[in-house]
Amino acid sequence: MAIMVGLKNEMQLQTGPEHSAQKFFHGVPDVFGTPFLGGLFEGVSAALMAPHLGAGEQSVGISMNLKHTAPTPLGMEVRAVTEVTAVEGRKITFKVEGFDAKEKIGEAVHERFIINAEKFNQRVEAKKS
Repeated sequence: MAIMVGLKNEMQLQTGPEHSAQKFFHGVPDVFGTPFLGGLFEGVSAALMAPHLGAGEQSVGISMNLKHTAPTPLGMEVRAVTEVTAVEGRKITFKVEGFDAKEKIGEAVHERFIINAEKFNQRVEAKKS
């Protein structure tokens, strides 16, 4: 089955101390950090794509325009919902929204690209030398 506009996926995350914004800088509030929200958005979108990829294919994130609009206390569950909004060859675009138990906490437009894993890994290895 091909990746098509309108496909949706959802993922939950139980936040904890390991998701604190203070993991990145000590002088910020001890709440669910924006980098973790971005990671959740990337994960829910990659998980949507995974069953649709061919042998030897993977996906990589290539852009994200993220707005983190409300704080979430640590210990609260967050939920991400992603929807495919465009398919342009190997580039897939998503609208992603995040929610905690009380409200919408963020949104993003996220793009992922389908890659040949072997060629990608060869390129990475070449950078090491």
